Amino acid sequence: MNAVSKSFLLMAVLLVTALNGFGQNMHKMAMKSEVQKAVCILYPTAGNNVSGVITFTQTPDGILVSGDVKGLTPGKHGFHIHECGDCTAADGTSAGGHFNPTHMPHGAPTDAKRHVGDMGNIVADASGKAHVEYVDKVIQLNGPLSILGRGIIVHQGADDFVTQPTGNAGSRVACGVIGVAKK
Repeated sequence: MNAVSKSFLLMAVLLVTALNGFGQNMHKMAMKSEVQKAVCILYPTAGNNVSGVITFTQTPDGILVSGDVKGLTPGKHGFHIHECGDCTAADGTSAGGHFNPTHMPHGAPTDAKRHVGDMGNIVADASGKAHVEYVDKVIQLNGPLSILGRGIIVHQGADDFVTQPTGNAGSRVACGVIGVAKK
């Protein structure tokens, strides 16, 4: 092997080594870019005064759903992730139906078979304020069940967990779009 061939071979080995390291670094960067937190600002639909903020935070046990909603009537209100992050219709119907990519029946958030978007009810106190905080083991911030870009709807009435496909929770009193949050 002459000197030029040795130099070329050495450069090729260095290039392959560098590209391998580059590929590993890109994989590490991609892993770091996975979403760890999302947020949804709820705005009232026409004729309502309901508003709030809901956050979704990745934990080792699932997604921590946490937030506060105000302007509700006292009692239970259906609380769902809907298929579209579109709140342009005055009544919130542009958000579509419940987010259900797995084609399951409607149910409670603790049911084995449920829509991905079934988050149950929030309960407003006498002043119309509700706080929610629980860990959801079905929804995801990354991958095929990601809720990013979807909508959240708060309903006028309680979700009965039985009526298909909606839970019979009534009209939509608030709508918001789920987006990536700053860590």
